[in-house]
Amino acid sequence: MTEDEKIVSIVIVCMNRTDNLYPCLDSIRQFNSVGCEILVVAYLFDNQRLLEAQEKYPEVRFISSGQTRGFSENNNLALRQAKGRYCFILNDDTLFTCDVLKRLVSDIQALPQDAAIVSPKLLNADFSLQLCGRPDYPWYNYLLQQWHLYSEKKDDTLGKTPVTGSVFSTSNICGAAFLIKTDVFQELGWFDETYFFTPEDIALSTLARSRGYGVYVDSEVSIIHKARTTASRLSCAVRPAAVKGSLIFFASGSKTKEIILKLGVWLAESLKRTKAYWVAKVHPSPENRIKHLTFRNISRSIFSSLSPKELFIKYSKD
Repeated sequence: MTEDEKIVSIVIVCMNRTDNLYPCLDSIRQFNSVGCEILVVAYLFDNQRLLEAQEKYPEVRFISSGQTRGFSENNNLALRQAKGRYCFILNDDTLFTCDVLKRLVSDIQALPQDAAIVSPKLLNADFSLQLCGRPDYPWYNYLLQQWHLYSEKKDDTLGKTPVTGSVFSTSNICGAAFLIKTDVFQELGWFDETYFFTPEDIALSTLARSRGYGVYVDSEVSIIHKARTTASRLSCAVRPAAVKGSLIFFASGSKTKEIILKLGVWLAESLKRTKAYWVAKVHPSPENRIKHLTFRNISRSIFSSLSPKELFIKYSKD
């Protein structure tokens, strides 16, 4: 494949989960007709596993990542080497069921010049709808969600008129799968590494829209996302880092928002922690212990001065 044929750079971060990665790569082999390069960030792979993956998928460029890095940092390792006109960010726990890239590239080329991002519809493993675009997500909705008083709607296209065909304007993307113009991504500074796990996707969407770029979703193109299969084993460290990142993003530098958010989220997580403690006492099990430790770590991290990455490092040693 020549440089000119690299229309898309597919970037996948794999957190030492080849049980996710191999089916994902197999589905790309089966359903992709677009000239592309595939860059896989092999996060915390041992040498034997890395050699096995390279042998099974010689068309893939594997980038070894042996230091502690989050979603943004690991993706950025590969993004800075991407040569495609577009980048397609893809979770390792996803599956192609159709020629997704062919359709998304066609979409973005047909959209207005200011279009920067277009994403597919995400389906659960049972083919039920997971997400189709994402609406605006103000800080108070984040707080309400922690108290189970708000749920993000799954389909942001309902009641809207498509911009073209089955493509709709939306506010945010999900980091599990989206296509973005490489030059725009570079202009935006790639992923913001302040956020170790979340909400780097909403932060990227927000920044893109603030610069005048459009964010879209194609409601007729789908990809399967087996949510929660990648990071669930490390929830005691992942969740505190994710909550801290969300607090940083949604406060947006406002001390008033920061205080309201921290107090509200701390109260919600403390209640969950108390409930999880008694459940673990009455029904002791490894799963219930992990749940209690997760809520304990979250509540402890909210007023901590540690960054999301520092919190992950601290609690991953538990």
